[in-house]
Amino acid sequence: MGLLAFLKTQFVVHLLIGFVFVVSGLIINSIQLCTLVLWPVNKQLYRRLNCRLAYSLWSQLVMLLEWWSCTECTLFTDQATVGHFGKEHVVIILNHNFEIDFLCGWTMCERFGVLGSSKVLAKRELLYVPLIGWTWYFLEIVFCKRKWEEDRDAVIKGLRRLADYPEYVWFLLYCEGTRFTEKKHRVSMEVAASKGLPVLKYHLLPRTKGFTTAVQCLRGTVAAVYDVTLNFRGNKNPSLLGILYGKKYEADMCVRRFPLEEIPLDEKEAAQWLHKLYQEKVTPGPFEDPALPHWSAGPPGSPQAS
Repeated sequence: MGLLAFLKTQFVVHLLIGFVFVVSGLIINSIQLCTLVLWPVNKQLYRRLNCRLAYSLWSQLVMLLEWWSCTECTLFTDQATVGHFGKEHVVIILNHNFEIDFLCGWTMCERFGVLGSSKVLAKRELLYVPLIGWTWYFLEIVFCKRKWEEDRDAVIKGLRRLADYPEYVWFLLYCEGTRFTEKKHRVSMEVAASKGLPVLKYHLLPRTKGFTTAVQCLRGTVAAVYDVTLNFRGNKNPSLLGILYGKKYEADMCVRRFPLEEIPLDEKEAAQWLHKLYQEKVTPGPFEDPALPHWSAGPPGSPQAS
């Protein structure tokens, strides 16, 4: 075992990493609090500053994934889609099967210059989580309670507020609502059967309200929807603890781009479109279609076509 590999297993090193993250996070949150005075004077300057402050915090987690654990994230898509990355506002639909799927998403955001301005539809409980939730508050993240009757007005207001955002936004949606487990999948498929919907082998039944509302509110701002499916090679189930211990994983991300004009305007038809998307979603396993060029996000250097 080399010296670096040994250090990655030591609790005192993990403690130091956590200490740096917490202290720097509190400093960043304090600076963000001070930037509130800019909101009534120059809202766009406030937003740009907070995007960069958020980047300073999120990039530490991306560093753990890419440089500390040397995890490789390989992106499979077509050349035309890659040409749009980091150059448009988008809604991203990502499967929620793994503990670190958000880190892989952030890695791709960092590679294409939108890490600081990335957004998510998050559970309201996360708002009160120090560092993460507080940073999201200053980034105008949309929070919800998962009760549509109570969430509707707040979600619509939050989404419409992003219409004039000065940085390109990648807005992440976990349409399944929760992380995949066998128990949740069994219950979800019982619901699907009761609604006459096809059984999904690798995904939970998508919740359509968040998606249809996001598409309706961001139409005219968002240019496309990215359907992203993430899987880890070797049937591994990665964890944050594994990343902290320097364990290397190999992730594959398959991306399909759908121009927003292809999403139906009608809410019911948009919901049906989402259900069909999940029925077509690629299954877990390495994406080895030779027709798809792929880009690796991992140290060192920028993504390069392989």
